[in-house]
Amino acid sequence: MNRFTKAAILGLALATTAAPLAAQAQSRGDRQERRDDRRDYRGDRRDDRRDYRSDRRDDRRDYRSDRRDDRRDYRDDRRDDRRDYRNDRRWDRNNRDWWRGRDDFRDYRGARHNQWYAPGYGYYRVEPRYYGYRWQRGGYLPSAYRGYYVRDPYVYGLRPAPYGYRYVYAGNDIVMIAVATGLIASVLYNVF
Repeated sequence: MNRFTKAAILGLALATTAAPLAAQAQSRGDRQERRDDRRDYRGDRRDDRRDYRSDRRDDRRDYRSDRRDDRRDYRDDRRDDRRDYRNDRRWDRNNRDWWRGRDDFRDYRGARHNQWYAPGYGYYRVEPRYYGYRWQRGGYLPSAYRGYYVRDPYVYGLRPAPYGYRYVYAGNDIVMIAVATGLIASVLYNVF
């Protein structure tokens, strides 16, 4: 064999062994780079999740704080409204004209024969046997007259009715009844 052939075989042998070694060395570097990239990506995602949780936690705190402030403002407003409403136009047994100027008595023109007046509802017809009737505790209010609820018992100096009871207008009286049966628990006579 001549020198040229030996050099060609040697070059070919070196090329066949050196190329995979160079490629393997390069792939090790690529793998290391990919591993580093994945590690950076996981770290970035972890940081994003922490930031997201922190932002949500801050948002919830702000939301709760805002709701708490809103509830306080609402309670203060209602308390002020009740105070104003109670003091300005509250029922007074000694003052027969206490109701004048109130919006819910806008249509009231005094007693009418065979009709009752319920503030906020207006006049409604009554059976003749109940006109001038004196309600008693332990009696029953007929179902036809149970729908005229007292919307604001504070005006009349009444506490809120217990669960299952309501205050109802019955003629010039206010009657506290059991909602289910109509049983009269108490009566406030001659309100207006």
